[in-house]
Amino acid sequence: MRWDVVTWAAVALLLMAAETVVPGAFLLWMGFAAAAVFLLVLVAPGIPLLAQVAAFVVLSFVSVQVYRKWFRRAERPSDRPLLNRRAEQNIGMVLTLDQAIVGGRGRVRIGDSSWIAEGPDLPAGTRVRVVAVEGVVLKVQAE
Repeated sequence: MRWDVVTWAAVALLLMAAETVVPGAFLLWMGFAAAAVFLLVLVAPGIPLLAQVAAFVVLSFVSVQVYRKWFRRAERPSDRPLLNRRAEQNIGMVLTLDQAIVGGRGRVRIGDSSWIAEGPDLPAGTRVRVVAVEGVVLKVQAE
């Protein structure tokens, strides 16, 4: 068996296998491009190495664009869009100030964690509603 045929087959298999480790469906499509070059080299021997690499680069770009245009758009929206955005899950919650807001900053307790709260100066014990989030700072207003 020729070295270029074996090499492109191995590259295709490695890229497709790597997709199981790296999320995002990016390497899978590059694996398809390598498989196409494998088939091209298998059917038409004698293609120079530079042409093989150029074909791989072009086919990789095209295949990733095909994925982005036709397949990625078809992903269904999440039923829990705020799952990994913990601070944003608190918007709308009504909480009690743990520490008074003085100079625009205070603290609220949510479960077993303490969060920085920003808003108008208010005494401790006041009920506040979270209206926005900026990083890990909760923007609050009096309830």
